Amino acid sequence: MWSGPRNLSTAMMYSFAARGDCAVWDEPFYAAYLAATGVDHPMREQVIAAGETDPAAVARACTAPVPDGQSLFYQKHMTLHLIDGFPRDWLDRVTNAFLIRHPARVVASYARKREAPVLADIGFLQQAELFDRIADRTGTAPVVVDSADIRARPAAMLRALCGALGIAYTDRMLSWPAGPKPCDGVWAPHWYGAVHASTGFDAAEGPLPELSGDYARLADAALPAYERLAGFSLRA
Repeated sequence: MWSGPRNLSTAMMYSFAARGDCAVWDEPFYAAYLAATGVDHPMREQVIAAGETDPAAVARACTAPVPDGQSLFYQKHMTLHLIDGFPRDWLDRVTNAFLIRHPARVVASYARKREAPVLADIGFLQQAELFDRIADRTGTAPVVVDSADIRARPAAMLRALCGALGIAYTDRMLSWPAGPKPCDGVWAPHWYGAVHASTGFDAAEGPLPELSGDYARLADAALPAYERLAGFSLRA
């Protein structure tokens, strides 16, 4: 599942983990991305120390046998982590789906956790690029699901998502226990406070946040990529 940050991505990972038949992996390329780029993120050194910094090794693990004897493997990927020079051939051997969220909501949420984000930090252009690559290679548009639709109708949208992925739906995907999870990345204390307080998907979101200045310009720059993928969003 390819998304940017603050996209409902952790809740979706918890949803799939709650199935009982699905291994999950939290942001496999994060340590490699930080090590290769030198980008300063919260808990940078801890993330690098806890993760695999060789992108080729990460890619091999993404297509290795499913861990823990499970039948499904959900990988929560950030599009910005798959930088130029990292392996991409492995994408042809997995089922790729895209989780999107309106950029105004992403920017407002991201800015509360890390100041002064730039376009590369929120992953929209990278998401569109990966979408196009996969569509070109497969001849069909990959699955796209909008986080707003999931929050508005979680059961219906998760059922539609599972159907599009060719897997069975279960109501177990609708809830999980509060608190940290064994699958959390080491960065969870900084980023996952709200989702740790949750036991399921939050209610439908209200009006878009009002942004100004650099934040408004950032959301505007990301909007065309979001709107293009939104045209392929699942309906239920």
